[in-house]
Amino acid sequence: MLMERRIPTSSFQPPNFQNKKYLDDAVKIADEIIEVMQPDAGTCFKVCSEYVLSSVRGHLQNRGFKVQKVEATGELKGMVERAYVRWCVEEGVPEEILQDKRRFWTLLEWVAEKPHLREGLVKTGWASWERKWREEIYKKPLKLRG
Repeated sequence: MLMERRIPTSSFQPPNFQNKKYLDDAVKIADEIIEVMQPDAGTCFKVCSEYVLSSVRGHLQNRGFKVQKVEATGELKGMVERAYVRWCVEEGVPEEILQDKRRFWTLLEWVAEKPHLREGLVKTGWASWERKWREEIYKKPLKLRG
């Protein structure tokens, strides 16, 4: 069984990002999934290896479940990618720009078209956002690819 949930973007923005709120949110989501699934003691949860889910793995183990740390490759990677694209489209990002192999750049250019409206859709807690990318998106004209 696969269940998809989303950590709010606000958890990756200041001051939440610095406080690692995304880790707590991931645990809350895991508890929601447990409530819906009603797994038995023999259930093994396969949890992606990304850092953002590190607290989930420990939390599930502490609750007595078996946990397998897996890499997001193959079919799982495809499901994660499709879920991300669905979220972007729901937020108003044109689907065609998400097909680009250099999606980071095309998404950044899209944010830069209306930065006051779209900056809230991106993970702005990273030091590189304040140090570099925020300044870049507020410059006009913007052409980041090169």
